[in-house]
Amino acid sequence: MSMTDPIADYLTRIRNAVKTEKKSVDIPYSKFKNNLTEILLNARLITDFKEIDVNNKKYISIRLKYSNETSVINGLKRISKPGIRRYISAEKLPRVRNGLGVAVISTSKGLMTDKQARALGIGGEVICYIW
Repeated sequence: MSMTDPIADYLTRIRNAVKTEKKSVDIPYSKFKNNLTEILLNARLITDFKEIDVNNKKYISIRLKYSNETSVINGLKRISKPGIRRYISAEKLPRVRNGLGVAVISTSKGLMTDKQARALGIGGEVICYIW
């Protein structure tokens, strides 16, 4: 079964797991999703992740982070969609929740947070906001 927007599926799986207070969630593997998961780990929004094989298919198993029985991730929003791509210059990079959240930017140097892109002075496609 082909999927038209795998990043929206990735975010929805995490959003649903957080709402049901699951400890972990398994997501079909891709390099892009793996890089996105590394950004979540570096931003301390998840505890850990690992690649697993189930019936010869690769998955990313993400352990969600909770503080006082509430999730560290409060919201996820897809910005650039397959039908409408959102590109932004370095000068206009967004600040999510006044710097408390993370904007994931796809740049010519790879996937990075808004803070990293601002430090390098490069813009790109705004993938999603996570707070």
